[in-house]
Amino acid sequence: MHDHGGTARPHPGDGPVGGTGRIVVGVHGTLAGFAALGAAAREARATGRPLVAVHAWEPPEGEAAYMLRPDRAWIEHWHGEARARLARAFDDVFGGDPAGVVAVERRIVRDRPWRALCEAAARGEDRLVIGTRGGRRRGSTTRRVLAHAVCPVLTVPVPRLPRRYRGSIRRATVEDFLPGGAATA
Repeated sequence: MHDHGGTARPHPGDGPVGGTGRIVVGVHGTLAGFAALGAAAREARATGRPLVAVHAWEPPEGEAAYMLRPDRAWIEHWHGEARARLARAFDDVFGGDPAGVVAVERRIVRDRPWRALCEAAARGEDRLVIGTRGGRRRGSTTRRVLAHAVCPVLTVPVPRLPRRYRGSIRRATVEDFLPGGAATA
């Protein structure tokens, strides 16, 4: 398996490059998610496998609270927001669909991220790619995916910002990220 700066959990029967499995990636609109999407596309291109991008979502208040007062209009709104976040991730990383990938499937799933990813990569010949925040502590989604996945998992850390830029990011304000660099009153 190709390692693009992350770690892969070995799995019995992990075969050579190629095969019939898919490259499944969790996309969540963060730098780590963008890094995972890029690594997954490189893996799909190198192996000739299809790419399946999964964006999982839940109602903001959680499923249990939502079920007390379900509202179809809110579900449609949140699903649309999730679809837009997934599209933005592809636009930000590739400017559309990645070049050279056999097939790209985009999935919006209403479920917990770890469960949606493990179900999407449910075959041993699949590969699952997830972004991590880096460091020694793993997030709960990463821990659960590693515990429950039936296929090899590639974890891709968020790219580190060069030291010379870290101070300027700490001092940044919202206006620094607006088009044109600063707000005009």
